[in-house]
Amino acid sequence: MLPEALDRIAIILVRARNPQNIGAVARAMHDFGFSNLRIVNEYPVPLEAARSAIDASAVLNAATEFPTVAEAIADCTLVVGTTAVGERDLQHPLLALDKAAPRLLAELAEAPQSNQPTGNKVALLFGSEKTGLSNDELSHCHLLLTIPMALHADLRHPSMNLGQAVAVCLYELVRTRTLPHTGRPSTAPTTAESDRLLTLFTEILEASEYTRHHPARSAPSDLRRFLLRAQIDRTDIVVWMGIFRQLLWKLRKEIPPTQT
Repeated sequence: MLPEALDRIAIILVRARNPQNIGAVARAMHDFGFSNLRIVNEYPVPLEAARSAIDASAVLNAATEFPTVAEAIADCTLVVGTTAVGERDLQHPLLALDKAAPRLLAELAEAPQSNQPTGNKVALLFGSEKTGLSNDELSHCHLLLTIPMALHADLRHPSMNLGQAVAVCLYELVRTRTLPHTGRPSTAPTTAESDRLLTLFTEILEASEYTRHHPARSAPSDLRRFLLRAQIDRTDIVVWMGIFRQLLWKLRKEIPPTQT
């Protein structure tokens, strides 16, 4: 795989707490030729303590930090979360790593579009060492991947160390040296474009009082999953934005303010 394609795969660590684990991730990225490391945390991570990042200082020095998942994935057209599955009630397509990798590579292979002149970008999300990705964080994902592991009687839901999991996923991605030739132009919206549609959609639901009457169905994570399942392409998002703006204008014009 060409280096420029590797650069379009963002490895995103969400709430990773142990600098040594982050260092192990950076080392795996360096060894397999990846460089796009993004870290999501509410507070600064002491990357200088990541002593396990032998020969991977360039990856750590170039790492970018974000306060939210939404900001970290804003320029990506495909977001893939990792999970050990366990007892989660998953609401996404779930693929084993060997089946998920071709989906990521196909996204990279699609022809560039005007909003992504260098080609589509893919985000691979890894959750915290203890709890993995939360349900809200998973709601940003288009699909999930899992690394198949042997089940043992004394370990109901086995999972890998963070550094190991990243290394296995990266190996699977580079194992196929060439990208597939899809022969089609990309129409995938970036996550930022999808989120703008979600914001407008939420404003319509609030203006129509749907969220007040159906609060259990109006959680931001549920609405985000709903729109992702619709698989609206970039061209149609522009149309839907126009429709939603008109609906919102009409609702706000015709619904009188609540009397106090």
